[in-house]
Formats: sequence, C-alpha cells, structure tokens
Amino acid sequence: MSLAGWNDTIAAIATAPGIAAIGVVRLSGSESFDIIKSLFPSKNLKEAPTHTIHVGYLRAGDLPVDEVVVSLYRAPKSYTGEDVIEISCHGSPYVQEQVLQACINAGARLARPGEFTQRAFLNGKLDLTQAEAVADLIASNTEASRKAALHNIRGGFSHVLKDLREQLIRFSALIELELDFSQEDVEFADRTALQELIIRIRKIVRSLLDSFKLGNVIKNGVSVAIVGKPNAGKSTLLNTLLNENRAIVSEIAGTTRDTIEEVLNIDGILFRLIDTAGIRDSEDTIEIIGVERSLEKMKTADIVVYLFDTHTETPHELEAALNRLRSVNPEWLAVGNKTDLDGLESTMQKFGFPETIFVSAKSHLHIDLLKQRLVDKVMHGRVQAENTIVTNARHYHALNEVEKSLHDIESGIYKHIPGDLLAIDIRRCLHYLGEITGEVTSEDQLDYIFSKFCIGK
Repeated sequence: MSLAGWNDTIAAIATAPGIAAIGVVRLSGSESFDIIKSLFPSKNLKEAPTHTIHVGYLRAGDLPVDEVVVSLYRAPKSYTGEDVIEISCHGSPYVQEQVLQACINAGARLARPGEFTQRAFLNGKLDLTQAEAVADLIASNTEASRKAALHNIRGGFSHVLKDLREQLIRFSALIELELDFSQEDVEFADRTALQELIIRIRKIVRSLLDSFKLGNVIKNGVSVAIVGKPNAGKSTLLNTLLNENRAIVSEIAGTTRDTIEEVLNIDGILFRLIDTAGIRDSEDTIEIIGVERSLEKMKTADIVVYLFDTHTETPHELEAALNRLRSVNPEWLAVGNKTDLDGLESTMQKFGFPETIFVSAKSHLHIDLLKQRLVDKVMHGRVQAENTIVTNARHYHALNEVEKSLHDIESGIYKHIPGDLLAIDIRRCLHYLGEITGEVTSEDQLDYIFSKFCIGK
C-alpha cells in the first residue's frame, strides 16, 4: 500500500458482509466532518463535540438514504488519530452500499485493505506489533488465540522489545562516543556490564523464540493423525471426539479409504483431526493409495495418535508398531480402544507401556482424558493473558536475526574487538528489534502487512 493518498479522506463498510440488524460505515480523514455535514443536514455536526452520538436521516441530495446513528471522534482521540465518523445504518447490504456511495460522492474515497489501521500506526496510535495483533484478534477463533492477540494489542510484546532496545541504545551511544575519542584510546562503555546485558537479552530472546512453537499452535491449530490397523475404531473415535457421525463406521475392515479431516476445539486450542486409512498390506489399488496417504500424514502431523484394538492386538505387535512410530514422528500417543470398564485393570496390566491411554470410543470411556492429554501434549500448561507468546512468523524471523547479532556482540566483547566493529553489530541488533515494532520499516513492508487486513479495518 503506497503512502500516496495519505491525506485523502477514506470510507469503507466496517461490518461483515451479509444481512444484519446494523451495518457500520466508517470515515477517516480531514474532510470527514465536512462530508457528514453535507449528508446530515438536520444538524451541524461539524460544530458538535467529539465522542457524541446523533440520530437522524442521512440524505444524498434531496433523497433520504436511511435513518442512522452517527458517532463522532475528533483527532487525535480516535482509532486512526484522525477525524473519524462512524455511521450505523440498517444492516441491509444494499443500504450499506448506498450509505458508502453517498460518502464517496461527497468527497471520500474507498479505503484500501487495512488502511484505517495503517493510519493508526503511522499516526503513532499503535506500533507495528499492535497493528498486526488487531488482525490476529479479528481472525481469532479460540480463547487462547484471543488472549494472545489481546495481550499484544495492549502492548505486552512491544514493551518487552522496547525495554531491550532502550538498554542497548544506551550502550550503543557510549560506544559511538568512544569513536569520537579514538585517538585518546578511552572506553566509556563498561564491557563487563555490556556482556552481562547481552546475556540477559539473549535469554529473553531465546524464551520468545521458544514460545513460537506454542504461538503457532495457538494461531493455526495442531494436526493430529489418527492411525492404526484396519477396524481399530479410528472412525468411531473421530465421530466420538466430534460428537457427530462424520466418518462412516462399519465392521468391514478397510472402510476408510482416504483421509478425513475435521476441526475440534479443546480448551481453546484447535485440533485438526485426521482419520486415516487402516495401515496393512493390501492388493486393492485404492486401499494402497489410502495407506500411502496415511503414512504421509504420520510424518507431517504435529501429533500421531496410534489407536489399537485391545482385543486383537498383542503386546508384541504394539511394541513393534510404537518402535516404527518413534522413528517417523517423535510426538505420539498410544491409545488402546474397545476397552471394557470391567476389564480395564487386566487390560492395563496386559499392555504395560507407560503413558498408554485406554478408551472405548463406542461407549465414550476416558474420552475426556484423551482430550486432556492432547492439550497437555502441545500446551505444557495453560496460556495466561499476561504471557508474551510469539505468534507471528515475521517476528520470529526477526528475533532469529536479533539472536545472531547478540551472539556476534558477545563474541566481539570476548575477543576485545575495536569499538567501531562492535558498534556495527549493535546497530544490526537494534535494526532487527526496531523492524519488529515498526521503528525501522519500509513502504514495501507496510504494503505486505496491511494488505492482509480486511477492508474497513
């Protein structure tokens, strides 16, 4: 998104497409109050105070368009930092389009994707991590993703990075000062204190990098491949977890010939459950293809649930299957199915493998325990609102560069390299920290980031 047209007044429908009780058309820019004055002649809203609401008819020339509620926000106390008008009209898509067209005919132009939030960033109302968190919050579909996005909108991630950057800047200034007195061979920056600071910052950055795995789970969900021999009850387990008959269940082995994927929300985490074809030797061409796809899903899934029939599979067969599974995917759960409540203790003794879960998909025995184990497998504790978790791939890659720069700084201090070379490494580290929050950015980068937003936000 080019910064050309930055002084234009923009307009867009801010509510989702479709029929609803209310729709909102948003204006932002220096001409917003002139535009609403021409469309709302019953009252001079140009003279009205900020943060007030007014009811009346919006008109296009002599024709009434709709009875609306107009909310006024004067700069700089608005979302974008500019004069903002929000027109709440009836939720007919046609009515919303007529209101939007009236605004455009009166002097506004249609906003580009993310342009309202981009203006908020450029006007200093949000930094770049907060702006990106706005998009994450809009797209959030679980409690965990909502908490993570809201934490970043409130500046949690930004505060951590800005504190690190300020500490580095202080040392950078002292080292830069040394360069002005290079003939005197003096050191203003305490190298021991700088090294201690770098060690502290590296620890924080490493913690943020490590959180990305969890952040990716929170944002994108986790894939779970349900694998096992034919007729182990994989489709029944999928149906039980989803609480609906999604997969065909039959006593005939090999009913599932292809993978079936469904999404399940457990404790605020999205699990993409994949019911795979039973793994066995077969001469059926279609079944062979299904087995190949099952093996591929085993390799790429975040977690593999190996489901076995406690009545037909032997401990020796299970051990061999788990050994093969360990070589393919390190994250797995062994789940014994068709367990009878009366025979649970003897079944547990028969299959004495640690961490094995015994369930009955048909009678829902221990299904809640399986769900909890899936959550524990990926979460390792609950997400709290105050946790700083990296969920953005751009932030992750920039933090990797920060860590490399910190390593070079620490190595340079240890090797007693000259201050001018040390200053280069510190500047590089500051650059990547600033790139995350938007203190260092380019038009192309802003183009890419805000183009992914919806129009009206």
